[in-house]
Amino acid sequence: MDKERKAIALFYDGQQAPELTAVGEHAVAERILALAREHQVPIYENAPLVELLAQQRLGERIPEELYRVIAEIIAFVYVLQGRRPAPRDDLRPNPLSIKPDAGRSDA
Repeated sequence: MDKERKAIALFYDGQQAPELTAVGEHAVAERILALAREHQVPIYENAPLVELLAQQRLGERIPEELYRVIAEIIAFVYVLQGRRPAPRDDLRPNPLSIKPDAGRSDA
C-alpha cells in the first residue's frame, strides 16, 4: 500500500520564523513539488515533519518547538548553495562591554 503523498512549503525571509505558504495531498502535493523544482527551490523530505507542519494554518509561522529542526534544514540548504546567513547586529558583542584587560593577571 502506497502512502499518500503530502507536501508543504515554507517562506523564510531571514528575519522572522518561517511561514507556512502551501500544504497539500495527492495532486496538490505533486504540484507543490513541481513548482519547487521549476524554481530550483530545495526539497527536503521528512514525512513526520510534514505531518506536524500540515496541522498549521496557511500563513502561520512555524511553532517555536520546531525552530531548531527548521533552522538546521535552512542552514544545510545555505551550505549546499554556498551561502551564509546575513550577519545580525543583535548577535554581535557590544564593543563597549568588552574590557581588553579582563582576565589578565600581569597587572
